[in-house]
Amino acid sequence: MRQRERDVETLRRLASMPFLDRLELAAVSDVSEGTAHGSLSRLRREGSVDTIRHATPLIASTQRHGVTRAGLNRLMRREGMTVRELLRRYPVSSHWRRLLLQRLDAIGVVYRLASAVADAGGPLRFRWYRAMPLDAAVVLPDGRTIGIVRRGPTPDRTAFSERVWRLLDGYADPQGRPMPRALLAIMPDEVRLREADRLLARAPGPVYLALEENVARAGMDDPVWRVPSSGKALDLSTALSYVRHGGGLPFEPPASRSSLPDRLSPPESGPEVEEHLVPVLLKPADKRMIDCLSEWPLITPGDLSGLLELSDSRVSHLTARLAKLGLVSEVTIEARRRLALSDRGLALLARRDRTAAATALRRWSAEPIDSEAPFTWRNVTGSRSRHLARHIEHTEAVHRFMAALVRQAGTTQGCRIARTAPPHKSTRYFRHGDALRSIHPDGFGIVQCGGRTQPFFLEWERRALHPSTMAARIAPYLRYFPSQQPVDDHGDRPIVLVVFDDPLAEARFLGVARGETEHSRVDLPLWVSHRVMLEREGPLGRAWRSPKVLEATYAFGKVEA
Repeated sequence: MRQRERDVETLRRLASMPFLDRLELAAVSDVSEGTAHGSLSRLRREGSVDTIRHATPLIASTQRHGVTRAGLNRLMRREGMTVRELLRRYPVSSHWRRLLLQRLDAIGVVYRLASAVADAGGPLRFRWYRAMPLDAAVVLPDGRTIGIVRRGPTPDRTAFSERVWRLLDGYADPQGRPMPRALLAIMPDEVRLREADRLLARAPGPVYLALEENVARAGMDDPVWRVPSSGKALDLSTALSYVRHGGGLPFEPPASRSSLPDRLSPPESGPEVEEHLVPVLLKPADKRMIDCLSEWPLITPGDLSGLLELSDSRVSHLTARLAKLGLVSEVTIEARRRLALSDRGLALLARRDRTAAATALRRWSAEPIDSEAPFTWRNVTGSRSRHLARHIEHTEAVHRFMAALVRQAGTTQGCRIARTAPPHKSTRYFRHGDALRSIHPDGFGIVQCGGRTQPFFLEWERRALHPSTMAARIAPYLRYFPSQQPVDDHGDRPIVLVVFDDPLAEARFLGVARGETEHSRVDLPLWVSHRVMLEREGPLGRAWRSPKVLEATYAFGKVEA
């Protein structure tokens, strides 16, 4: 192909898939990396393509490319299109550019997946979606169609369930829109992958699920894709071999107001930078800290350092940088400095993960209702942040436990913390008889030590101090553990960690737990400790007792420091 034709084809590809990097462009276009590099270099010199630098914790720093207004004009002349026709065919309007930049971290992962699909199935056609349940869809050269669904870390269970129901309703309506033959679902962690496994089990065609960190790094031959209700892992080439021909891509009407974008210039750091450009400015360490604050709001800087495994000075530097961008707020509760995402930071994550920013602010805003009044729990805007502030001693105790766990694992040979989750991501739903039940722990985590993976629930108790309230605290777990649900949710049977401030309450609880488990005949994997013991031994140390083992021992197995 001559250079001029190759350059026009590159413009077409970048118009349909804005912000591809060089390697992704080569993969989805089925050309060599050298050919893609040469074409991009010529288009940049001509002013037809702009570049921005982008990096995430999962994707190394790379140059992403977008078509400029001059490049779009060249494409229109070559294709004989009007501006209206161009904007209907490609996601290149000002509105689409803002939308895609807000989702840039998610876009990077989806493009890595598209590259692997192209390596396995050949050059593809690609379509982004603005408001539909699908994030994107691809068409392989032989006409097979595949939808892509990504769930980010932010959406709660209900929001994602509603999105899946909307998606599956498209298949259920025979007179409705055409739908892809297969689905590739990208999930943020193991627990939510298993939730999606159950939600997508009734899809009419093949569904394959994978963790986002694996999708970002895997090629077509890496077995990272799973089939719902099966433990079997497949590589992408094998998964695509089961996709039947046919299907179609849903049509989404274009935005009502569309215009050609202005030149994309690298933004300068500061609170005045436009919100859709903030993801370009942030470095991987910044994004890790933002994700951590979204899970653990109102955390002290010291506990944040522990969770991130960073020094106090490094966390201080990141806090100052993010505060300058208007993404982090500092509040003082009970004379202690605490950190939370600002309203701008919450909106940033909501837009990245395709959730409602207004809902995120209503629940999690740490801004005061009255800026002139003292900052107390009654003066916190977000309903869930207000609850955390009201019970700040309990909130801080959970933060401190998780931070200590991460720190101790970092100094223990053969140990790592695969996952920590806050209360709002630790709830589990299950069927007991004819009723839908749930457990609501104060935290969840996954510890990997000595080749063994151990999930756990955390209950930090400050109110269950009488036998009746202690029995009530155990009751949901006595309903949860006799079922297959714990293993279905986590792949391994979790343990339940219960911590008290007072050693006398701990001893009383052990007696109540022994009586309740013997009466119910449920083998409850329960381990109990108290604050002083944990401060001395650490969560991985010899700090735990159970109704069966009254001498202090290890809940996660003996480890070597």
